[in-house]
Amino acid sequence: MTSGVFDRVLVPIAGPHNAANTARVVYHFDPKDAEVVVVHVVEKGEGVPDKASVEQRRVFAEKAYGSFWEVFPDGGPTLQFRTLYGRNVGETIRRTAEEERATAIAFVPRAGNRWVRYLTGDVTAELLKRSEIPVIALPKEQKRIILTHDA
Repeated sequence: MTSGVFDRVLVPIAGPHNAANTARVVYHFDPKDAEVVVVHVVEKGEGVPDKASVEQRRVFAEKAYGSFWEVFPDGGPTLQFRTLYGRNVGETIRRTAEEERATAIAFVPRAGNRWVRYLTGDVTAELLKRSEIPVIALPKEQKRIILTHDA
């Protein structure tokens, strides 16, 4: 049985590589009885052209979901995938976690220097400052899968 924190966890992913690593880390924590809602946020600009078409963003998100899905064998947690659209990535994740009645937001922090985070917005800071549910920063790398599920 899972602890209350991992009953229904929202897991944001940035792209296929990040998704695969995040899935390996989540798998390591053995949330087989959990519900995992995996989200990818398409950042929308107000009054400025988008960086890519909606179709390109949809295909990118689908590849990321596929990378996440490949890590989990049968018998793992219940997985759901949602593509979100919003101007502020952190706020979009936080709002969705509340709507989904998530018990926690769990993510692997992405690399980046302070200057880049300042210019693009710091998603981690947004989540930590404003979330009303636990925000869990997972370890950055899980190179191998540690099998913990009963065979």
